[in-house]
Amino acid sequence: MSVTLPPVRRWAALPMFVLAVALVAVAGSLSSASAGSQYIALAKPTFAPSPWLFGPVWTILYCLIAVAGWLAWSARGWTPALGVYSAQLLLNAAWTPLFFTADQYGLAFADISLLWLLIVANVVLFWPIRRAAALLLLPYLLWVTYAAALNLAIWQLN
Repeated sequence: MSVTLPPVRRWAALPMFVLAVALVAVAGSLSSASAGSQYIALAKPTFAPSPWLFGPVWTILYCLIAVAGWLAWSARGWTPALGVYSAQLLLNAAWTPLFFTADQYGLAFADISLLWLLIVANVVLFWPIRRAAALLLLPYLLWVTYAAALNLAIWQLN
């Protein structure tokens, strides 16, 4: 089943997906005001990136995530795949306060592990709906894989 909305209405929905993802980004940003200095002070593994890298990477990833959701929605409307999409956004939003505000590195690792599973599920569920949507989530999956390894290492070192 595909969405039978006129192209103008489909495009009008894109800002809603951008807004949803932007809210996740803002939630993370608000809860990580001291993240830069806090990150620098942590014992980190040798594969840890420089703090300046996080902003540009997440900006690109959030754009890809928003477009992926919109593409899946524009192909079939609201499906269970978009329920998984919403759940992974909530876990994404929860990670930063767990890690930086609460200093709960173990809970943050549990969160990011579940997030990773939901991103994999999203890729699988988006694939038959709109392959481009699934493919747009792959850089996100790769980054979250790296971030999970970093989270685990920081948890062990601190």
